[in-house]
Amino acid sequence: MKKFTEKTLEEAIASACKELNIPEEKLNYTIEEEKKGIFIKKCTISVAEITDVVEYAETYLTDVCHALGFEVSLKSFVKDDIIKILLETNHNSILIGKNGSTLQSLNELTKLSVSAKFKRKFRILLDIGDYKDRKYNKVIHIAKDAAKEVVKTHASIKLDSMTPDERKKVHNALASWKNIKSDSIGDGKDRAIVISYVGNTYVSEPTNTSNTEENKQD
Repeated sequence: MKKFTEKTLEEAIASACKELNIPEEKLNYTIEEEKKGIFIKKCTISVAEITDVVEYAETYLTDVCHALGFEVSLKSFVKDDIIKILLETNHNSILIGKNGSTLQSLNELTKLSVSAKFKRKFRILLDIGDYKDRKYNKVIHIAKDAAKEVVKTHASIKLDSMTPDERKKVHNALASWKNIKSDSIGDGKDRAIVISYVGNTYVSEPTNTSNTEENKQD
């Protein structure tokens, strides 16, 4: 956490944005001290950088794993505003859970803890033993097979429920398919993708754009 002190809050924010090269709308700060008097004007803000967020998330996950009696190692990186944290434990299968349910719950709890700490939502993606990447490949393969069937029959197909990140991968995978549209329906854990036919022609090289409403991860 870095601190910036100026005469006013606006000046402190401007100073932080300039030094950290961050636009004001993305600046994550808290007011540490603010004095407004006849002779003294001072405002100090504390700014959280992405490294602070990553460190907090890693500490949270380590504490959770240790509380469960698991040994854990973590590796994190940030890309396209997504904090991806790779975990390796001595009980990977338990932490992943059936169909990734435990991993998804841990992901949500981590996001909630980080949001509560820094008063802002962050996109965080956890993975254990490349489980998510393998799952992405699987759901994309299923979705493409379903899309081919929709092209032949013109009948819509509803896929099994998926997590927000999985739905995003499927939407993106089908985005360039001509005459194919993907929509998300349902709520919560029951939210799923429906693949539908649009138009009356199909080409083997997809060139059109379908619904990608999951592009903003929940």
